[in-house]
Amino acid sequence: MIKTITVDIINEKALKLLQDLELLQLIRMRKDKDQPATVNWAERYKGAMTKQPISDIDNQLNELRGAWE
Repeated sequence: MIKTITVDIINEKALKLLQDLELLQLIRMRKDKDQPATVNWAERYKGAMTKQPISDIDNQLNELRGAWE
């Protein structure tokens, strides 16, 4: 009898346990084809912001902080 379930791994220790179960031939793991690829956020947003002098950034942060007070 084969049943399929989906498991979200939230701790690397769980992944290791699942791999051990696979080695014992108790389960078979496979990658979900619909699983979204890992996003490289640095590449995705590279160049999205223009370079600014530190003083400009500090001024903007101070303005934002002042708005919350």
